[in-house]
Amino acid sequence: MSIPTAAILVIGDEILSGKTEDQNARLLIGELRELGVSLQRILVIPDDIDEVAAAARELSQKFDHVFTSGGVGPTHDDVTIKGIAMAFDAPIMRHPELERRVRNFMGEKVDESHLRMADVPEGSTLIEGPEIRWPILACRNVYILPGVPEHFRRKFLAIRERFRAEPYFTRIIYTLQDEFDIAEDLRSVADAHPLASIGSYPSFSSTEYKVKLTIESKNGEALEAAAAAIMEILSEESFVRSE
Repeated sequence: MSIPTAAILVIGDEILSGKTEDQNARLLIGELRELGVSLQRILVIPDDIDEVAAAARELSQKFDHVFTSGGVGPTHDDVTIKGIAMAFDAPIMRHPELERRVRNFMGEKVDESHLRMADVPEGSTLIEGPEIRWPILACRNVYILPGVPEHFRRKFLAIRERFRAEPYFTRIIYTLQDEFDIAEDLRSVADAHPLASIGSYPSFSSTEYKVKLTIESKNGEALEAAAAAIMEILSEESFVRSE
C-alpha cells in the first residue's frame, strides 16, 4: 500500500525570531494524520528567495504534497511566489483570472500593489473551494497558503478532502511496567510486525501509568496482531487500559 507523504514549509523571519508563534504547522499535523497522509518534514526558513527556492525544490521532489505557509502578499518580505517560481525555473506571470478578481474587488482604488497579488509562477493552477473568495494557488505539488492563521485554516479546510487517503488505525496501551523492562521484547514485536508502527513514551508525572505504547497502521489486521503481541509481553497486573 502506497502511503501519501507530505511536508510543510513555513516561511517567515517572524517565526524564527519568535515574534510570531506558528499555528499553521500545528493545524496541519492533526489534519494530515486524520486524512491518512504521512507528514514527514516540517521546515522553517527565513524570508529569503534563494532559501524558498531551494527548500521548495527539494521538498517537491521528495514528498507527494508540500504546503507552504507565509510570505504571500504585496510587501517587500513576501517572497514565496518568487521563490517557488525560481524553484521550478518558471517565469512569473500575471494571471488574468486573478487580475480580474482583484480589479473587481478593489474597483477604482486598485493599484500595482494590489495587482501583484495576481502574479503567479507560470503553469500554476487555481483551486476553488467552498467559502473562500480567493482560490488556492498550486504550483505542481506545492500548495501556496497564507501565513495568517485564520486565512490558512479557511483555505486548507476548503481543499482538505482532495488529500484524503486510507485512514490510519490506532491503538494506545497504558502500562505500569518500566520502559527498560519491556524494551527488548518491544523491539522484537516491532521487528515481527513491520506493517505496524510502534511507539513507546514514558511518563514521569502520571500516577496512572508509567509507559504509553502506541500502535499505528494502515492495515487493521496488522494493527490487531501487533496489539495482541504487545499484550503478551506485558504482565497482567501492569496493564492499565487501552484505547
